[in-house]
Amino acid sequence: MESIQIAVLVVVAITAASVLAPRIGTAAPLVLLALGMIVSLLPFTPDFVLDPELILAGLLPPLLYSTAVNMPTMDFRRDFRTISGLSVLLVVVSSLALGGVFVLLIDGIDYPMAVALGAIVSPTDAVATSIARRLGVPARVVTVLEGESLLNDATALVVLRSAVAATGAGVSVSGVLGDFVWAVVGAVGIGWAVGTLVLLLRARLADPAVTTAISFTVPFLAFLPAEHLGASGLVAAVTAGLVTGRRQASRLGPQQRLSDRQNWRTIELLVEGVIFLIMGLEVSALIEDVEETTDGGVLRAVGLAAAGLVVVLAIRAVYTAVIVIMEQRRERRSPQVREAIDEWASKVEKSRHPRAAQHRRRLRRASADVDFYETYRFGRREGVVLIWAGMRGVVTLAAAQTLPTDTEGRSLLVLVAFFVALASLIVQGGTLGMLVRLLGLAGSEPEDADEWERLDALMLGTARDVMDDADLSPQLRSLRDRITQRSEDEPYDRDVINDLRLRIIKRQREVLLHERTDGTYSSAALRRMLARLDADQLSIEVRRDEDS
Repeated sequence: MESIQIAVLVVVAITAASVLAPRIGTAAPLVLLALGMIVSLLPFTPDFVLDPELILAGLLPPLLYSTAVNMPTMDFRRDFRTISGLSVLLVVVSSLALGGVFVLLIDGIDYPMAVALGAIVSPTDAVATSIARRLGVPARVVTVLEGESLLNDATALVVLRSAVAATGAGVSVSGVLGDFVWAVVGAVGIGWAVGTLVLLLRARLADPAVTTAISFTVPFLAFLPAEHLGASGLVAAVTAGLVTGRRQASRLGPQQRLSDRQNWRTIELLVEGVIFLIMGLEVSALIEDVEETTDGGVLRAVGLAAAGLVVVLAIRAVYTAVIVIMEQRRERRSPQVREAIDEWASKVEKSRHPRAAQHRRRLRRASADVDFYETYRFGRREGVVLIWAGMRGVVTLAAAQTLPTDTEGRSLLVLVAFFVALASLIVQGGTLGMLVRLLGLAGSEPEDADEWERLDALMLGTARDVMDDADLSPQLRSLRDRITQRSEDEPYDRDVINDLRLRIIKRQREVLLHERTDGTYSSAALRRMLARLDADQLSIEVRRDEDS
């Protein structure tokens, strides 16, 4: 009974924080973090220590999967160079540099263990990144942050495992590289296979409740075999999510996708809230342990955490400056690149080569990419936001708790990691919204009315093409224009009209997915149009069920 009461209180706290946070101008996770800390410091609250495996294996896989499903894969591809650099190179450099700093600041710690602590506090956190999305950070920066936080866990955990192993016996660079390659490549293969196979299975089932229930197992179906084989279970769950997000519009019906979206949104809200509450609740036990076992106690841990956070932000700032410089070089080359694309396009247009159509499609995608980089620029202001929005979170704390129990000064190391995450969330998360507004980036996403008009015209043209190809009766032919306007006339046969409208919607969705592959329209516009088609189809199917 007590467990049920606690569960109810947790859900009430999460929902209350979600309602309260927008009214006080902050993010709900920060409210829950503060609440957890307050409760943990109350004299009657027992010490709370959670098994890190529950977070790494129980809570993070579904949360990362849900984030990956909603990731615009087209934008992810376009910024993959930046994302991969942040996920691999920045984590490795930060871990090694922080290792040197901690060796100087912590008496008796050897370099491998210092690198392990550096690996713990180096990666940004997908849960913490959700704060950035809520505070109005530009969409391209959010995509980079989410992509980074979804993938950098593999790098950090491989470095952590290798550093811990090096404290007992030597490890080779080739061994570390081999572990990392397998952690990523193996995870991607397993995640892709699981995502593809489960999506094929769900496509054969009609009941939205059943297919959504199956979707709840996907992150764990990817995570468990990957971990068993020594690959990254989190990357496998992310890959399964990316595969699902990419293909679900063509495989699943609108009812299934709507059910998925609603149910996963609820799970994401609850799991995210539980994670931040856990972080807050653990502070009391950590502080008590460090006060008893470490000279200098909590103040020393705070000083070490502050130094670590300053160093990791400084390294991130330097790396981000390189990203901005590379983006500016790309912008300067855009006219030459566009000219070359147009030149090749004119040649391919006249070609009768068997692969000419494939080449034309690639050139069309390349031209769309240039348009994207020119429209959604990544300048100095976006770089500043990228630095400050890269927050640490629960992964840092969970990874710290995986340190061997016989590690010297383990409590201090765990508390340092906790304070790094805590300071990152409170200081960076608490001021991020203000920073975005000061930089003039709040609500600055370009809204292209012409793009929407062109997309709407494409849909109407597709509808006319379907009707031109259809064998229409004289009555339906007279209703051609009305149908393309999505209206009905009761005297006519409703079933015939609805069948035709469903054929039109199916063809329109195919065209949209084709355009998404080519990247000729923004992710936001395509998502909005797909939602409109889903709403049209659902309304037709609901009325048909009512009439039957």
